[in-house]
Amino acid sequence: MIGYIRGSVTEIFRDFCFIETAGIGYKVYISDRDRQDLQQGHEYRILTYLAVREDAMTLYGFLSEEAYDLFILLISVSKIGPRVAMGILSAADPTVFRAAVRNKDASALTKLPGIGKKTAERLVLELADKMGAMEDDGQITAAAPEEGTGPSAEAAAALRALGYEPAEFLPVLRKLSGAAEEPAVLIRSALRELGRKRSQL
Repeated sequence: MIGYIRGSVTEIFRDFCFIETAGIGYKVYISDRDRQDLQQGHEYRILTYLAVREDAMTLYGFLSEEAYDLFILLISVSKIGPRVAMGILSAADPTVFRAAVRNKDASALTKLPGIGKKTAERLVLELADKMGAMEDDGQITAAAPEEGTGPSAEAAAALRALGYEPAEFLPVLRKLSGAAEEPAVLIRSALRELGRKRSQL
């Protein structure tokens, strides 16, 4: 898994940029807000999330942990994919978004791109409790492995990409937390545990 990339921005486009490091140029999709902060030729450390599908592997990037953490929360909601999550990050101030969810103001969320009434209600329903774990400064506490960075967060992203639901893998990752420092080792251990649980059904 790619946790972050440190390199120079060589080109900037509407919804992605190229980051060059060690002679390799990575195509990284970014939000409008992050794009406005990037300058061509400057070096940045960009947190990343690799979305894996049967027909594509797409790398999403974030300049701040706050944006990354909110992205991870958003894609934990059913039927919210990375593209929609990036659209929300592009249009919504994180503080305003959190306030709308906490206040269960679905009508405010429908003003965001790609968010209809049913999706807004789903966001409120599935995120209200999780938003309670967010501190006033906008940072998310380590309430769950999927809500942060490090090996557990990378393992959670990989398991989601493999088709597992958070309800399945989060308890397993909590159980294994601290037992493995490398994401690859944690993923293998989690897959063994998940396979064992499914075989017992």
